[in-house]
Amino acid sequence: MNRIVPTLAVLLLAAGCSQGPGATPSPGAGGGLPAEVMQVAQERGLTPDDLVAAAKTFMPTGKLDPYFIFSSGGHSGQVHVIGVPSMRLLKTIAVFAPEPWQGYGYGGGPSRVLKEGNMPSGKELTWGDTHHPGLSETKGSYDGKFLFINDKANARLAVIDLRDFETKQIVKNPNAISDHGGSFVTPNTEYVIEGPQYATPVGWEYADIKDYKDKYRGLMTFWKFDPMKGRVIPEESFQMELPPYWQDLADAGKGPSDGLIFCNSFNSEMATGGIESGNPPFEAGASKNDTDFLHIIDWKKAAQVANSGKTETVNGMRIIKLPTAVAESLLFLTPEPKSPHGVDVTPNGEFAVVAGKLDPHVTIFSVDKIRKGMAAGSQQKDPFGIPILPLDSTMEAQVELGLGPLHTVFDDKGYAYTSMFLDSAVARWTLGGDYDKLNPEPGWTLVQKLPVHYNIGHIASIEGDTATPGNGFVVALNKWSTDRFANVGPLLPQNFQLLDSSKPGEGMKLLFDMPIGFAEPHYVQVMRADRLKPFEVYPQVGYNPETNQVDPKAVTDPKKAGIKRNGKTVEISMPLIRSHFTPEHVRVKQGDKIIWHLTSLERTRDATHGFALGGYNINLSLEPGEHQTVEFVADQPGIFPFYCTEFCSALHLEMVGYFFVEPDPVANK
Repeated sequence: MNRIVPTLAVLLLAAGCSQGPGATPSPGAGGGLPAEVMQVAQERGLTPDDLVAAAKTFMPTGKLDPYFIFSSGGHSGQVHVIGVPSMRLLKTIAVFAPEPWQGYGYGGGPSRVLKEGNMPSGKELTWGDTHHPGLSETKGSYDGKFLFINDKANARLAVIDLRDFETKQIVKNPNAISDHGGSFVTPNTEYVIEGPQYATPVGWEYADIKDYKDKYRGLMTFWKFDPMKGRVIPEESFQMELPPYWQDLADAGKGPSDGLIFCNSFNSEMATGGIESGNPPFEAGASKNDTDFLHIIDWKKAAQVANSGKTETVNGMRIIKLPTAVAESLLFLTPEPKSPHGVDVTPNGEFAVVAGKLDPHVTIFSVDKIRKGMAAGSQQKDPFGIPILPLDSTMEAQVELGLGPLHTVFDDKGYAYTSMFLDSAVARWTLGGDYDKLNPEPGWTLVQKLPVHYNIGHIASIEGDTATPGNGFVVALNKWSTDRFANVGPLLPQNFQLLDSSKPGEGMKLLFDMPIGFAEPHYVQVMRADRLKPFEVYPQVGYNPETNQVDPKAVTDPKKAGIKRNGKTVEISMPLIRSHFTPEHVRVKQGDKIIWHLTSLERTRDATHGFALGGYNINLSLEPGEHQTVEFVADQPGIFPFYCTEFCSALHLEMVGYFFVEPDPVANK
């Protein structure tokens, strides 16, 4: 207790004085409150460090987090939005899986978006494995407009509009089965990059594994993005074949590296597995070589080649075949640390950092040296004729960090932060080159390793993968939580840990543990909240989020509500406002096609209505001003109440109606 009391008293005194000269101290400041809090601290055994961590992460009522985490949701198929430093879950964005609260996948516009991602055969896909969110950028910095996310399981890409935090488009890759290294954007979001992972025959063709070298390929997709429409343009997109090494993550260059994409890989051995047949398992066969290959792609030149017609079209997508990529000098390789899992370009764009899971070093590659090597060419080739730039001609430095280095992010003080999977630690080290003047320690030097709990995978800092990183916090994305939280059975949550990195001279400090009980997140990006300009309510009554304009079928005048029949088609025009639907009785016949237009007339923030139609699996969320249309066949006779699912007013329970489906005597014989 003696160690806690003085520190706590200082904290409380500072809190009382921080209100400014002449301000009235908060009740109890310097009086009864210190004794009460000190008693709580004593009873709970809290240390001064605990109290400081609590003060740095606590967000008082009415105060807003200055930063947002956009986190992949793993095999939940969704994206999570988390405030920093509070580490409060603010929202889950529905993407690749149905989500009932938002009415995603249960009728209406969001259902149509979800169906865009079905297989070309029509097979329905109702889950995804989201891995790498990518925020849109302007001049290499986040612009707060869009978020992209990939689905590793099914090779899909989704576009999320950050004006309303809703998924607006899903595109299914026509030639790839799965992906991993997406979604990453070029510096002005000209393209969204969807990288491959496990090599397969292109275009879903069949080829036996014995033909691996000849018929299996990696496939990087360059999705053209139109920021005005907020949509990917498939017909202006293209792909590039890569060798059948297993490509992993990618990062686009900026500044002096603008125009290049760096993509690491593993399994340069081209191991084909087959443990059941007595062959070495993949984990052994793909780990024999001392190095793997960093891929260097000239994406601007590749776009020119694609637009010049030097492509083949497969399933409607233009593909730059591997021999063309080699002949046009679009693709180069250089050795990289063994079994890498990430490549990260420094904020000034002068270096690319690669860590190998089976190598204790991070290797720093010089963009200037790489460009000189690309211009000079190389006599050394891989089995596919791709030039290999020797490691000693591209490497700038190596820093020994410890066991299991994975991913690296940066701050604005000249420091890099690398996740250490086997060490369960975050390593802080100094960048060299032009960064020497920013930090007091010499460049390319390890300065601290902070233990985290446990088995950290990805890592994030404030805008730490952009040209303009911030400072203050690092987030450790830990795969195991083990003993961090209460036992909830054998399936445990992941653990996001917030680290204070604001004072390099004092070292990083652990602030907060956040259980992530949704599935395994993989990667996050952290953005300043003030970059976002989201809607509070939709701009106009009748706004259709799919088209970003007032829907022509929107009912903005309650007097125009009603029901129209045209043969076997029944069209309902229904406005919603607290606390009633208009009309409240909807009468149809079994077998009718129903087209139901719903428009929220609300203009008050947070005045959301729901529309649930039991028995027909229809559930919509209508935020203030929103319009949606749902279509279905009234194939079940009976009486079906429809009601508002959001507690919208004192008479919420009275916001109800009846859907009468008159039986067809012929159909029910």
